[in-house]
Amino acid sequence: MISEQDRQYLRRSIELAEAALAAGDKPFGSVLVSAGGEVLFEDHNRVSSGDATQHPEFAIARWAAQNMSPEERAQATVYTSGEHCAMCSAAHGWAGLGRIVYASSSAQLRSWLSALGVAPSPVRVLPISDVIADAVVDGPDDELAEQVHELQVRYYAKGER
Repeated sequence: MISEQDRQYLRRSIELAEAALAAGDKPFGSVLVSAGGEVLFEDHNRVSSGDATQHPEFAIARWAAQNMSPEERAQATVYTSGEHCAMCSAAHGWAGLGRIVYASSSAQLRSWLSALGVAPSPVRVLPISDVIADAVVDGPDDELAEQVHELQVRYYAKGER
């Protein structure tokens, strides 16, 4: 269940997705929050560099593995504008991070991109729970998902493919 406090962090992830869009990148953003509610790390997509692995969720997993104890990682929450891809889900699971809360689902994104005529991803779209055993996941949030949808439309309206 997504709480109002969760929505606060999800809104920040969408702000980061907007920053990615403003920088000419695919609009995705993520925030890592400690069990005590402290924002520990945040990032947005950086795939326009040519490195398709530069997802914010992957950066969070790497940062957490280097800077947090296993117990702290397990109690932390990752908030993200879009549900993790399979690569990021695996990184999250290997890092031992806790709960994931997302504004929009991978299924929604696939539907939106199909409607926009965007070629499908070369990586199979899987729900987080199909990648991480015993994942604690909440999402999508209908209101915030619409904001993410609008960012995707704006990105692809620029002719990006």
